[in-house]
Amino acid sequence: MNYKISIIGLGYVGLPLARLFATKFPVVGFDINSHRVDELKKGKDITLEVEDEVLQSVLTENNPSSEQKGLFCSANLDDIRDSNIYVITVPTPVDKNNRPDLTPLVKASETVGKVIKKGDIVIYESTVYPGATEEDCIPVIEKTSGLKYNIDFYAGYSPERINPGDKEHTVEKILKVTSGSTPEIGKIVDDLYRAVIVAGTHLAPTIKVAEAAKVIENSQRDINIAFVNELAKIFNLMDINTHDVLEAAGTKWNFLPFRPGLVGGHCIGVDPYYLAQKAQEFGYHPEIILAGRRLNDSMGKYIAEQVVKAMIKKNINVNGAEILMLGITFKENCPDVRNTKIVNVIQALEDFGVKVKTYDPWANPDEVRHEYGIESFNELPDQKFDCMVLGVAHKDFLDINLENLKKENAVVYDVKGLLEESDARL
Repeated sequence: MNYKISIIGLGYVGLPLARLFATKFPVVGFDINSHRVDELKKGKDITLEVEDEVLQSVLTENNPSSEQKGLFCSANLDDIRDSNIYVITVPTPVDKNNRPDLTPLVKASETVGKVIKKGDIVIYESTVYPGATEEDCIPVIEKTSGLKYNIDFYAGYSPERINPGDKEHTVEKILKVTSGSTPEIGKIVDDLYRAVIVAGTHLAPTIKVAEAAKVIENSQRDINIAFVNELAKIFNLMDINTHDVLEAAGTKWNFLPFRPGLVGGHCIGVDPYYLAQKAQEFGYHPEIILAGRRLNDSMGKYIAEQVVKAMIKKNINVNGAEILMLGITFKENCPDVRNTKIVNVIQALEDFGVKVKTYDPWANPDEVRHEYGIESFNELPDQKFDCMVLGVAHKDFLDINLENLKKENAVVYDVKGLLEESDARL
C-alpha cells in the first residue's frame, strides 16, 4: 500500500515529525496558521526545532503524489483530501483552573472528519488521558464524516516524545510507542513509524495503554522534581546548599539526578492534570500527583520571596527596586514560552513593588507580549540593576559580565545553579 501522510499541526511536535516522514513518504503539513505555513514554505522554522537547511532539503513546491516523497506545507483543507494517513499533533493545554482543554484536539478531529475516507487511518500524537482518543476524538470524526469507526476508518495512538531545544534526542532517535484500534491496524501503524524511527518502536496492546504510558512519563518527572523542590525549601531553612547535597547524593549509582526549579512547558507542567482529571471521573482523588503539582506550582512565588529576602539582607529598598530577569522561556536554549513559570516569578516580584525588566535572546518579544502582556527584550539593557535573577540557563548568559549590570551592593540570585558566583540560589 502506498501511504500519503498529512500532519495536522506544524508546531514543536508536528514539524519535526513531518520533516522525518518526508524523507520516506509524500507528506502534507497542514496548519490553520497561514503565517506559520508561509514561513515554512520559505524554509524557515522559528521554533528552531528543524534546522533551515534540513527543512529546505525535504520541501516541495507542489503537493506530492503518492509515488513521490517530500514535504508540502499548506493551510488549504483541499490539499489533504487525498491522504490516507492523518497524524494529529496539536497542543493539549489546561484552562485557567487546570482542567484539560480538548478544544484544539476536537477542532483537529473535525478537520480530519471533513476529508477522511473509507480505509483511512487517523493517528493521534497529542498527550491525553487514557480513553480520550476513542471516547472524545473518534466520535467527532464519526459525526463530521458520517463514517463508522473500525468499519470505515481506523485509528492509532503514538504519543509524542519531543524535547524542545534538544538537538541530541531528536524524534528519530527516541523509541516510539505505537498502537492501533485493531491488532492489524496496530501493526500498520507500528510499521509506518518503524520506517523512520531509527531507535525502534514499541507496539502497545491497546490505544488506552499507549495513552496511559505517555501521561505517566511526565507525571513521574513532575513528582520527582517536586521532591527536590521540597528539599530545596528545607535545606534553605538549614542554610545548606541544595546543589551541593544533590551532587554528594548523586555519587550513588542509583540516585536519580533531578534538580530543583520551575516546572513549566507544555508537558510536565500540564500532563499530570490530565491524569488527575480522569482519575477523579472514576471516583479516585490522586493525592501524590496533585501534591506534586501544588508544590511545583508554588515555586514561582517562593523564588520571588527568596529574592526579596536576599535584597533586604543587603539593605536594598525593595519598593521601586529594579530587577533584571534573565530568561523567560520555559527551558534553556529554546524559544518556547508556552506555560513558562518565569511569569509567576515576575508577577510575584511586581506584587512587592519591584520593577522587572526581562531579557531573553531566545524568546520572541511579540509572542511574550501576546501571551503574557510582558515586555521582553532581545538586547541586554544598557543600565544597572539592584538585582539580577537568572531564571533560565541559556548558554548565552554565561558570557554576560554581571558586574557591568550591578548597582552598588546589588544581588545576584541564581535559580538554575548556572553561575559560579551568586549571592543566593534555589
